Amino acid sequence: MSGSAVSVIVGGLALMRERQKVLTAVAGMAVTVVAVVVSLITGKELPQEPAPITALALSVLVGSAIRTLPMGPAAGIAVGGVVVTGVAWFSGWSGVTNLATMGMVAALVMGPVLRGLDRKQNVNAPAPHGPWANLPRS
Repeated sequence: MSGSAVSVIVGGLALMRERQKVLTAVAGMAVTVVAVVVSLITGKELPQEPAPITALALSVLVGSAIRTLPMGPAAGIAVGGVVVTGVAWFSGWSGVTNLATMGMVAALVMGPVLRGLDRKQNVNAPAPHGPWANLPRS
């Protein structure tokens, strides 16, 4: 897989994450892990994966999932993100693996922080009123 094609796919999934958080996060991890494994198998013939844009998009997917999903799925996606990042390290240390790791660490830190801030803000929020108050959530 070409690095730019993987980046476009995972970046597109990150942009569509509001509709299906679990599905987009799992799909992003699946595309990224396939790209990483292909990169490991081919050696120097293809660019090392995950590319910086792919790593950023995957971090957005993981952090967003941790922030908004129930604890079980959020924990599963967090573990999956760590596994994908860990698999990238089989190719050895490089700037690419370093950036991917920093992005995943940022997602694993900021997801729970923003989750806690959201919970704190919603505690004192007034109850919704009016015709738009009880809309189904996706």
